Amino acid sequence: MKINIQKSQELQKRAYRSLPLGVNSNFRFWVDEMTLYMQKAQGCYFWDVDGNQYIDYRLGYGPIILGHSYPEVDEFVRDEITRGTMAAMTFELEIEVAEMLIEMCPAVEMVRFACSGTEATMHAIRVARAFTGRDKILKFEGMYHGFHDYTLWSTYSPAEAYGNRRSPIPIPASSGIPKAIGELVLTVPFNDFEIFDNVIRSYGEQIAAVITEPCMGNCGAIEPMPGFLQHIRQRCTEYGIVMILDEVKTGFRIANGGAQEYYGIQPDLATYAKAMANGYPLAAFGGKREIMSMIGHGVAQGGTFNNNKCGVAAAYVTLKTLREQPILKEIEKRGERLKRGLLEIFTNKGIAACVNGYGAMFSFAIGVESVTDQRSFSQSDRDAYLRIVKGAIERGVMPDYDEREPWFLCYMHTDEVIDRTLEVMEEVIKNTL
Repeated sequence: MKINIQKSQELQKRAYRSLPLGVNSNFRFWVDEMTLYMQKAQGCYFWDVDGNQYIDYRLGYGPIILGHSYPEVDEFVRDEITRGTMAAMTFELEIEVAEMLIEMCPAVEMVRFACSGTEATMHAIRVARAFTGRDKILKFEGMYHGFHDYTLWSTYSPAEAYGNRRSPIPIPASSGIPKAIGELVLTVPFNDFEIFDNVIRSYGEQIAAVITEPCMGNCGAIEPMPGFLQHIRQRCTEYGIVMILDEVKTGFRIANGGAQEYYGIQPDLATYAKAMANGYPLAAFGGKREIMSMIGHGVAQGGTFNNNKCGVAAAYVTLKTLREQPILKEIEKRGERLKRGLLEIFTNKGIAACVNGYGAMFSFAIGVESVTDQRSFSQSDRDAYLRIVKGAIERGVMPDYDEREPWFLCYMHTDEVIDRTLEVMEEVIKNTL
C-alpha cells in the first residue's frame, strides 16, 4: 500500500499469537497487508492507528445508520448505564423499544430481542419449525443468514460447486457442520421463479420455512426481480410455509419499516439487527402474534444478554430519531447520487458495469451488464473490483475489500463527502482499469 500502516502491521503480528487470524471475526481479516486497526471513528470517518483518515463505507457491515459516535445515542446510553447495565429481569425501556418496532414494521405484531443477527435467524427458524411441525428449510444461494449450522449452506462457495441450477447442491460453508443437517436444507438460485416453484412443488409439505433477504446482502446487493418476493409470499401461503424475511441488513436502513415497507411485503416472521441500534449490540425477531405466542409455551428462546441496557438504550434513540426525522430519505437521496455518479464514470470510461441495490446499501459488478443471482454475479471481474477498492483505500475511501459486501451509507455522508468520493473513484478507475 502507498499509505503507512506500520502500527497496524505490528498489531496484527502480535494478534496472531492470541487470536486465530489475529481477529475476532473472519470478516475482519483482510488479505496480505490490508488488515487495519482502528483508533477512533466519528461521523462517516474513521482513523487507523497510524493516523490515516478514511471515509467509511463499511460502517461495521451496516450497523451505523446515524453516524459513528452519534452524540444523542451515546449520551442516552451513558445515562442509562449509570443505573445498571443488565439484570435478571425486564425493564420498561425494553417494552418501549418493542412497541416502536411493532409500530414501524408492518408485519411485526410481537417481538423478542437477541444479541446478534445470527441468533435472531436461528431462533426464528426454531419457531417456524415448531409452528409447522416440519424440519426442512429453503434458502437461496449466496445469501448469508448468520453463522449457525442451519443456514451456512451455499453461501460463499464458488458458484460452479452448486451443480446445475435446475438441481442445486447445498454446499456447507464451513468444516464442522454436520452432514446430516444438509438433509434439512434446500437451496435454489435467487430470482428464479421456475426453479423455486419446482422445489416447492416437490418438497412444499416438508418445508418449515423459506428464509430470504429482500436483496442479496452478502452478494453485491442484488435486488429482487419485480414480483419475486410477492411470489415467495404466495407460495408460502399456499403450502403452509413460514416466510422469514431476513432484514438484518435492510431493516431500518432502506425505509423506516425496512423491506416490508419498501416492497409492500408481509412475511410471517422477520429478523433484525445492525442499524436498529446504530452500532450497539442488539438484534430482534418478530412477526405474527399466532406464531410468536408459541415462545414460552413449549418453544425455548432466551439469552443472558438479550436485554442488555446498552443495546436497548441505543435502539430507543436510534428508532426514535428515524421515526421523527427524514433520516433515511436523505441517506437514500445522497446514495442514489453516488450510485449514478459511479455508473456514469464506468460508462464514460467504456467499462461494462452494473450498480445494484439501494441508496443506503449498494454495490457494483465489473465486466457484466446485469446480475440476478450468485451464479451470474460470479461472472463479474473480481480482480478488477479488488484493484479499484485497493486504490480507493489508498486515497482515503474505505469500502469493504470483499466484492460481495455492499457499500453502506449513514446520515453523516454529506453531499460534500459524496463529491469527494466520486472524485477519488474517478481517479482510481482511470488509473486502474
